[in-house]
Amino acid sequence: MAQAPALFDSRVLEDVFNACFLASERTRLVGGAAEPLYLPASATGQSHTLFYREDYFASALHEVAHWCIAGPARRQQLDFGYWYAPEGRDGEQQRAFEVVEVKPQALEWLFSLACGYPFQLSVDNLDAASGQLPDTGEFRRRVLIEARRRQLRGLPPRAARFFDALTAQFASGVSLADLDLEGPGR
Repeated sequence: MAQAPALFDSRVLEDVFNACFLASERTRLVGGAAEPLYLPASATGQSHTLFYREDYFASALHEVAHWCIAGPARRQQLDFGYWYAPEGRDGEQQRAFEVVEVKPQALEWLFSLACGYPFQLSVDNLDAASGQLPDTGEFRRRVLIEARRRQLRGLPPRAARFFDALTAQFASGVSLADLDLEGPGR
């Protein structure tokens, strides 16, 4: 697998995120985790921490997307209070996963476009119980619909702030309104 250029160093995303949200939201983005995790502050005056996997650029964008969607009550819960079933989900569990993932993956895709980074749709179930990868057609369609909806109606405030900061940092020159949404990457 080819490595992404040095331009797509996940530490740059940490810097952008922390510049946007460390002071205002008391939340920092930190890489190097074995698994993604959102850890709310355990005491007044401490920062919340959003961990992303290893040093993966896409993981950082994805976790930020989840954080941008989570409301105030969810941001007080470990991992936003979401359930997670590991790889090997059956069909019903996979459909439940996809329902939860449509919005964050649409945002992740828009963030990727703001950076000029290739987006990869994630079904996150490589060891499905059937031994086959799930069909991604319907999930892909719903992510596209959600991305177009966000393009027309605008991003949530924190997502808009991060999107704008990414376009500035990566000098992509894109605006949300001008994005050509053809369908998320395979």
